[in-house]
Amino acid sequence: MNVHWLQHVPFEGLGVIETWVRDRGHRLDCTRFWAGQRLPELACVDLLVVMGGPMGVCDEKRYPWLVEEKRFIREAADTGRTILGICLGAQLLAQVFGAEVHASTTREIGWFPVTCSDALPDWAAEFSEREMMVFHWHGDSFELPAGAVHLYASRCCANQGFAIDDRIVGLQFHAEMTETGIQALVDHCSDELEDVPENKQWIQPARQIIDNLHFIEAPQRYMSALLNQLECQTQSLRS
Repeated sequence: MNVHWLQHVPFEGLGVIETWVRDRGHRLDCTRFWAGQRLPELACVDLLVVMGGPMGVCDEKRYPWLVEEKRFIREAADTGRTILGICLGAQLLAQVFGAEVHASTTREIGWFPVTCSDALPDWAAEFSEREMMVFHWHGDSFELPAGAVHLYASRCCANQGFAIDDRIVGLQFHAEMTETGIQALVDHCSDELEDVPENKQWIQPARQIIDNLHFIEAPQRYMSALLNQLECQTQSLRS
């Protein structure tokens, strides 16, 4: 299986997704938009992974490559590719499928639980805990695209995940993170840890984020199980 991922900034990597890809013996390639790299031919892509970044989906004047990225995501969806979008990646998926992406009332940064939607499909229910502590770092959120199945919610953000046709998944939270990845976000985006006092309950200080790294194992297990599901879906679509 050919896995291609889209990277928006150098300090947000694949995390445990890369470990899973290597362990399964799949081919892994990347388009680094921040380095001016070009997108591949879709014929070379089976599973597309769209990662996060501090930019917004409408920041096309500052990041012109967003226009081409959205076109590529749309074409990947229309040609039957399996797609996983995380944080900004999920927001891009939502917008490509016609849903609104907007600024949240507050940033959600740190360790907060997500709960399963009542509409959670059976394939996701097999490996989703009813409530799971996960890592968040976002200031925007999305509405659900038409025809999407709602997967997860948090108290701060109603739409934390969706699925389309069981082969396209968008997650607002970060289940892919490693300790190194979280430290990189803290180091590069520390300015986002300040907000008005009434929003402080949803923005944890750096020390609290790092002190709670023990929460990381459950979302990592979840991510591996989700990737196993997407692998099966990809193989069935290619057979």
